[in-house]
Order: sequence, then C-alpha cells, then structure tokens
Amino acid sequence: MEYVTLNNRVKMPKLSLGTFRLQPKDAEESVYSALTNGYRLIDTANAYMNERAVGRGIKKSGVPREEIFLESKLWPTVYEKESAVDEMLERLRSRLC
Repeated sequence: MEYVTLNNRVKMPKLSLGTFRLQPKDAEESVYSALTNGYRLIDTANAYMNERAVGRGIKKSGVPREEIFLESKLWPTVYEKESAVDEMLERLRSRLC
C-alpha cells in the first residue's frame, strides 16, 4: 500500500474504498472484502446511510482498527449540532465493539 504524508505527519493510504450509493448490505460486504484484500482507507458519510454497515464490515474483517484510516462526512446542516460527531462515531462504533 502506498501512503501520502499529510501536513500533520499522519500517513494516509492513497487507495480507498468509497461507499457512496452502496446499500447497507453491499457496503458491509464491500468493506469486508476491501479490508481483507489490503485496502486500509474507507470513505463513508452520514448522507450515504451506510455508516453502521461500514462498521459491521470493519468488525467482520478482523483487521485491527488502528490499521484502518476511516473517513466520514457530516451534512452541512448538522455542523453546528454539538453531538453530531459523537453521533457519527456511535453509528460507526456501534458495530465495531
């Protein structure tokens, strides 16, 4: 896997799996397959309505969480909601633990 080093010295994989337009079942299986085949960057968003499935796919893969670069996005209308990030993490985490 090739990586790019960000300004904060975090290494981010150059190749990712995007989950846009994937139904939850497909997202779970796609994330599982991608991770077991070497991908380490997964992209999702609350608007995709598949964050929970992404979490299930991560858990199912058995890849240690610290090896996965996970990115998600919030809809602009929820930016100012204090609990928005915690809620996003809970959707992902609810299936990771």
